[in-house]
Amino acid sequence: MKIQHVRALITGGASGIGRAMVRELAKVGAHVAFCDVNAEAVAAAEADAAALGGVVKGFVADVSSEADVVALIPAVADALGGLDVLVNNAGIFRDGLLIKQDKATGSIQKLSLANWQKVIDVDLTGPFLCAREFAAHCVATSTRPAIIVNISSIARHGNRGQSNYSAAKAGLIADTKLWAEELARYGIRAAAVAPGFVRTPILEGMRPDVLAAMLEKVPLGRPAEPEELWQAVRFAIECDYFTGRCIDVDGGLQV
Repeated sequence: MKIQHVRALITGGASGIGRAMVRELAKVGAHVAFCDVNAEAVAAAEADAAALGGVVKGFVADVSSEADVVALIPAVADALGGLDVLVNNAGIFRDGLLIKQDKATGSIQKLSLANWQKVIDVDLTGPFLCAREFAAHCVATSTRPAIIVNISSIARHGNRGQSNYSAAKAGLIADTKLWAEELARYGIRAAAVAPGFVRTPILEGMRPDVLAAMLEKVPLGRPAEPEELWQAVRFAIECDYFTGRCIDVDGGLQV
């Protein structure tokens, strides 16, 4: 697939990695839509990327809502003149240890079901809903090749304090392999990209000593830039023989 010709939807595209992807697609003249839950952030990101070229459309949608996703996919296709790339990027954190005992009182704090479920809803159910509706739309309306790119994480191997996030990101890798097998007959590929530490507002908001300790585990000694994640996503889109696999972009981080 030639990147200049794609019609792409980026979920969680109003900030961080997603916003960088929207900008990079706009730069090459592609038609790109994105969604996010914050209307003001969507408007700002749309205005920012629209100045770079291409066709850029922002939508307010919650990927964990079936009704939102069912409405989103045809609306995006109408706005872009079709749809052949889905990047499942939207994600959230609600970190916490499974249990934690207070040394002074002996009381036990538990990871709440609400925090478990919210992360699973956005980070795993959201990609499922988007992939399902995207694939159904492509099969029903288009003869062009298509691809789903899932943004997983190095945390899929298990990361302390992230039972919910690790489970969701591991699930995305399993789904990537399964969707590649199930959808190949329709000309739809599925791929994944797994970042390590990426320079985003969340990372930059960490205490310097905590961030430094994290980066000591990275052989390259720094976080990735969002644009470096885009390079992996672009490869997955453009290489028509790439499917069912995950690209780790983690600076050689050992897990």
